Amino acid sequence: MKLSRLYSNQPDLFGPIEFRAGLNVVFAEIRLPENKDKDTHNLGKTTLGRMIDFCFLAGRDKDFFLFKQKDTFKDFVFFLEIGLPDGTYITVRRGVGEHTKISFKKHEAAHQNFTELYEASWDHFNLPFDRAREMLDGLLDWRAVSPWDFRKGLGYQLRGQGDYQDVFQLRRFAIGKHKDWKPYVAHILGFDHKLIEEHYSKLEEMESKKAIAQTVQTELGGSVGDLSKIEGILLLKQKDADKKQQLLDAFDFREQDKGQTENLVEEINVRVAELNAQRYSLNQARRKIMDSLEEDQILFRPDQAEQLFNEAGILFSGQIKKDFSQLIAFNRAITEERRGYLQEERAEIEVELKRVAEELDDLGKRRSDVLGFLSSTDVFAKYKQVTDDLVTLRADIATLEKQRGFLRRLQELRTEIRSLTKACGHLQSQIEADVESQNTDRASLFSVIRVYFSEIVEEVLAHKALLSVSPNAKGHLEFRAEILDDKGKATSADLGNTYRKLLCIAFDLAVLRAHLQDRFPNFVYHDGVFESLDDRKKINLLMVIRQYAELGVQSIITLIDSDMPPRIEATVPVFASDEVVLILHDEDDEGRLFRMKTW
Repeated sequence: MKLSRLYSNQPDLFGPIEFRAGLNVVFAEIRLPENKDKDTHNLGKTTLGRMIDFCFLAGRDKDFFLFKQKDTFKDFVFFLEIGLPDGTYITVRRGVGEHTKISFKKHEAAHQNFTELYEASWDHFNLPFDRAREMLDGLLDWRAVSPWDFRKGLGYQLRGQGDYQDVFQLRRFAIGKHKDWKPYVAHILGFDHKLIEEHYSKLEEMESKKAIAQTVQTELGGSVGDLSKIEGILLLKQKDADKKQQLLDAFDFREQDKGQTENLVEEINVRVAELNAQRYSLNQARRKIMDSLEEDQILFRPDQAEQLFNEAGILFSGQIKKDFSQLIAFNRAITEERRGYLQEERAEIEVELKRVAEELDDLGKRRSDVLGFLSSTDVFAKYKQVTDDLVTLRADIATLEKQRGFLRRLQELRTEIRSLTKACGHLQSQIEADVESQNTDRASLFSVIRVYFSEIVEEVLAHKALLSVSPNAKGHLEFRAEILDDKGKATSADLGNTYRKLLCIAFDLAVLRAHLQDRFPNFVYHDGVFESLDDRKKINLLMVIRQYAELGVQSIITLIDSDMPPRIEATVPVFASDEVVLILHDEDDEGRLFRMKTW
């Protein structure tokens, strides 16, 4: 698959560029003396690569000049004609004003002009952007880069100035993760990308779970060992909550009253019974004393007896009356002494009865309070009390359950982390085995590419170069491109911009050559290919590019006249006339890629 033609609907402002199968040179002449020492000339040789990328359906970049200067370019429509392996062509149509509407036309002959083609004549007209990308991916059929689409590695076919900083990591991947490009590079070099992708995926998943586990550990301040304790507390609190819920459901507070009832029976009633028995005994004793006091009264009166006897005609006087009087006096003396003792005892009994009565009154009040709880008509007060207890229990249970959930999750995470660690270790072993296999197999794709790579560098610099791939301690692949000295040891020469650019070019060409028989792109665009090289190395590099062009690699190179390789023969131009597909110059606007004032 190679590029055939790039043109626009405004040829006076953006003229057509017809590419050839082999070497294509975009040559910029600095004709004005005042511009000779400038580093940049804004002629458009670098912009050409971005225009090709635009027609390959690059996403919208607000800083891209077509969108940044939309008023200037809104009416432009660009067409890219692409040669397919079966000898047919596909033309991609994309405008600036409607950059998300893409059209396709497949045709037999090359170098067509479809700027005036009617809508109905397009095979697919104004397809939505995402659908158009899918369509172009199928039409190009770069199955050698599967499972990625055609855009994934397009940067290795369109090397701009910013893509020479690293052989393997393009500018577009600079702010991303290694997983975004390393599996792809490994794949085009012949390694098992599935192992690498899965390894990245597992590691990412493991790191994510470790972060979550750390968060859980930090927030809760607990460990998995606390789980058993929490389970036990939960069990007890749940039983309490269930019991209180059952009480509320039945609206029965007997269990709540049980403690109060036992207190009443065991303390108050027993004491009341004892006091009542004591009061009964005291009352009985007092009544007997009162009876005794009543019995001690002398009811016989001698004078009354004498009168009664006289009325009856019986003699009652003299010694008889005297004897009765003395007897009464004697008995009265004895009775008075006894009455004194009885009255003293009665006073003591009265004091004790008063004490008993006071204690009974106090117990009566206590019993009234208890009975007030037992038989209170304000049952809602008791309902609220139990409800409040239940709410507190449930809040505790909810907190514990949440904590238990986090700890269970922590336990699960640690189990998953152990499993992922094991899986990563297994994948790392497989990656290491695959790398060893590809390195040691002289017929492997990687071995072929590294030989081509070294040959290119050696032909240009007269030094061998080493392309190496090895897993690091974490199992990630490390890609290296190094220039070797005469003893075969790596030097620091590749750290300079000039030689690093050469390594990038050598890598791109070597990969393309190794995939010439595959469904793989067969073109490459290198901007400023000869910059900073000395003349001998420029000649050598040009020879390599032509050699690869003859093999089937389409090279599009850009350069300014000051970087032109010297002539090998004075009468023979460096480039054949058909190799130069575009000449730019600084004399006027006509010399720019876009024939207009700079923006």
